[in-house]
Amino acid sequence: MPKVTEEHRLARREQIVAAARACMNAEGFHKTTMADVIRESGLSAGAVYGYFKSKEEIVAAIAEDALGTVDELFEGLLASEQPLTPLAALEATIEHVVRVAQSPPGDVTRVAVQAWAEALRNDSIREVAKGKYCQLRNHFVVIARRAQSDGTLDPDVDPEHVAQVMFSMIPGFVLQRLLIGDITPATYTAGLRALLRS
Repeated sequence: MPKVTEEHRLARREQIVAAARACMNAEGFHKTTMADVIRESGLSAGAVYGYFKSKEEIVAAIAEDALGTVDELFEGLLASEQPLTPLAALEATIEHVVRVAQSPPGDVTRVAVQAWAEALRNDSIREVAKGKYCQLRNHFVVIARRAQSDGTLDPDVDPEHVAQVMFSMIPGFVLQRLLIGDITPATYTAGLRALLRS
């Protein structure tokens, strides 16, 4: 396939995903229809359905795009030769969440929260969410093991258990940021530092 054709395909996909994010931010997950996404994208119905057969497939693409940069974040954390602590990894992750949330075309964490609710009743959304969140939690398992080898985490604790707790800090931050609005990465990590010292 010629390179320009692949670039065109990726640009079209991004155009559709961006349109869906904008619609879901404005109208919510349930009220957004494929017709809304088609209209917002400026493409024909055939073009949109050529990439995505359903709203669920688009939600999966939004999740993929939002979490796609997480791998790079953790690769960077693990590449450092300095001792790594779970707290440092959490701080970096929370800052990353805000950077991704503030990127156009609308706060992807708003879509994530709606997808969490939808996952309770929609098996296909649940499978997407479970896969993506297990991927993130597995990153925290690797961080915990690295911290154990660096001597910054108790070597007797199960890294899976540490990862469960670390992962839970992210949705808590997201919900407070969206619903209460008085939270920042700095305030959240200051609280985490205080708790971990107590």
